[in-house]
Amino acid sequence: MTTAFVTGGSGFIGGRLVQRLVADGHRVRALARSDRSAEKVAALGAEPVRGDLDDAGSLRAGAAGCELAFHAAAELGEGKPREFFYRTNVEGTRRVLGASREAGVRRFVHVSTEAVLIAGKPLVHVDETAPRRPDSPAAYPSTKALAEEEVLTANAGGFETVIVRPRFVWGKGDTTLLPNIEMLVRTGRFAWIGGGRQLTDITHVDNVCEGLVVGADRGRPGAIYFVTDGEPVVFREFVGELLATRGVEPPTRNVPAPVAGALAATLETAWRLLPLPGRPPLTRFAVWVASQECTIDITRARNELGYKPIISRQDGLAQMREETTAASV
Repeated sequence: MTTAFVTGGSGFIGGRLVQRLVADGHRVRALARSDRSAEKVAALGAEPVRGDLDDAGSLRAGAAGCELAFHAAAELGEGKPREFFYRTNVEGTRRVLGASREAGVRRFVHVSTEAVLIAGKPLVHVDETAPRRPDSPAAYPSTKALAEEEVLTANAGGFETVIVRPRFVWGKGDTTLLPNIEMLVRTGRFAWIGGGRQLTDITHVDNVCEGLVVGADRGRPGAIYFVTDGEPVVFREFVGELLATRGVEPPTRNVPAPVAGALAATLETAWRLLPLPGRPPLTRFAVWVASQECTIDITRARNELGYKPIISRQDGLAQMREETTAASV
């Protein structure tokens, strides 16, 4: 029986990964920053290890005796100062890598994102050869790109690292993407940017976990793999399907992409210079994600890992409708 260490185990992807690893027969340790997180990962079948990405001792304790490590913890969201993202996404990744290597972990699987390629232009049929953009003006893509560089550099001396990149993660139990969209719709602050008719790839959380598991099992050391649901969707139509699982009707209001982009840049500048409390209500990264095509070639994962989606869009949406029904009873 293999023992695996998971960071971010109380989050959306990390929590589902813990469940998958336990179901596959692995012993799992999961980093937990709080009592609530510890209770959550314990309920999923993992042994909680109290600490965070700043605590090298906790990271070493979590990784001790583990053959595998999965790094799913990250700073998400928008509008925060870049140092917040850098501290977690770059320095935190560096510490988890170091602790895992010191503990004798054989293989380290890093949960990344297509955002490492995003710097304001559409991504059309991209694959793993597309260049990372650590120079992106948005903090999340920039720091996740830098984190990937840390992971690739660490692949040496018998310590094997693999990177898995999902896109637009969705599914039952989502704590970030759909709740944020639903909140914007319910508060009257949602609008389609540029019409929302562009194509986008998506990845159900169970398909993300499948990619992580086969990446750990079969990935080439130092390799990067995109994983998606296998077929792009129209952004507007898919977001409408997600909202429908919550009984929410999306508005028809539309804002031209150039107008939204200019407004986002102005707001980001104002929040940085003044500074203003909270976060800007619109960011350039949000505009790019909501208005630009993002289509991805997953041939490498299919050929090298034998990856294929294990849940369809229809089944994933049905699960979400059932979740909403159960919550309302």
